[in-house]
Amino acid sequence: MPHTLKRSLLSLGAVLALILLALWLSGGLLALERWVIEAQRAVQNQLAAGVRAIKQGQPGALAALLAVCFGYGVLHAAGPGHGKVLIGGYGMGRRVAFWSLAGVSLTASLAQSAVAVALVYAGVAVLGWSREATQSVAQDVMAPIGTLAIAAVGLWLALRGLRKVWQAAAPPHHDHDHHDHDHDHHHDDTCGCGHSHGPSLAEVQAATRWQDRAALIVGVALRPCSGALFLLILTWQLGIALAGVAGAFAMGLGTAVVTVAVAGMAVWAREGALANLPFQRTARILPWVEVIAGSLITAIALTMLGQVL
Repeated sequence: MPHTLKRSLLSLGAVLALILLALWLSGGLLALERWVIEAQRAVQNQLAAGVRAIKQGQPGALAALLAVCFGYGVLHAAGPGHGKVLIGGYGMGRRVAFWSLAGVSLTASLAQSAVAVALVYAGVAVLGWSREATQSVAQDVMAPIGTLAIAAVGLWLALRGLRKVWQAAAPPHHDHDHHDHDHDHHHDDTCGCGHSHGPSLAEVQAATRWQDRAALIVGVALRPCSGALFLLILTWQLGIALAGVAGAFAMGLGTAVVTVAVAGMAVWAREGALANLPFQRTARILPWVEVIAGSLITAIALTMLGQVL
C-alpha cells in the first residue's frame, strides 16, 4: 500500500473517532441507546422462550438459545456500558498493538461471563439466595465496585502520563568526571546530543505489561451482564444449568465482537492522529494523550458511579 494512501486511511480513523465522540458528548447517540435497551428487553423474552423450549426437549432448542444469547451479548455491549469506555480509552492512551488489545477485549468479555456464573452459583446454589438477592448483589455491590475499578484504571493512566510528561520536561542529567573531563551520559533515546528526549522507541512501541492487562480485565469483569444473571438463575431453577452456562459464555462472545471492534477503532484513531507526526513529536505527545484518555475514563466512570449509587 502506498505510504500516502496508508496515512490517509489512518487519518480517516481519527476523523471518524472525533465524529463519534462529538455525537456521544452532544447526546446524538441517545436515540440509538434507547433502541438498544428496548431491543435487549425484547431479546430477554426470546431467552425465556428458548429456555422453555430446551426444557420441553424441542430439537435444535439449544442451538437456537445460544444464537439468541450471542445476539443479546452484541446488544448488551452496543448499549450504555463501561467496557467500551475502558477498552477504547486505553487503546487511545497507550500505543498498544491491536491484536494485544483485541486479546484483552476477548478475555475480559469471557471473564465477565465467568463472574456471572460464579456469582449465581455461589449465591443460589451455595448460599441459597433468591433471584432478587443475587441481582441486588450484582447491582448494588458489584456494579459500584466495578465502576470504581474503571475509575482507578483511568486515574492510573492519567498519573502515569503525567509522570512521563514530567520526566520529559526535566533538565537532562550530566555526570562529569572533573579529573580527566570524560563525560558519561546515560542515553535513553540517542540523538547525538547526549540528552534524553522523552520515551524511547522501545518504550513507545512496547506491548503493555501484564499488570495493565489484568487491570483492564478485572475492570470489565466485575460488572456481570444482567441478561446472563437472568438466564443463569432461570436455567438453574428449571434444572438445565449447563444450558445457562453455555448461554452466558455465548453472550460473552457476542460482547467481545463489539469490544474488539472498539479496540480496532481506538487503535485506528490513535495511529491516524499520529500518522503525520515525526517520531520525536509523537514521543512527546503520547504522554499527553494518555493523560487525556485517563482523565476521560475517570470522569465517565465517576458519572456512572453516581447513577448506580
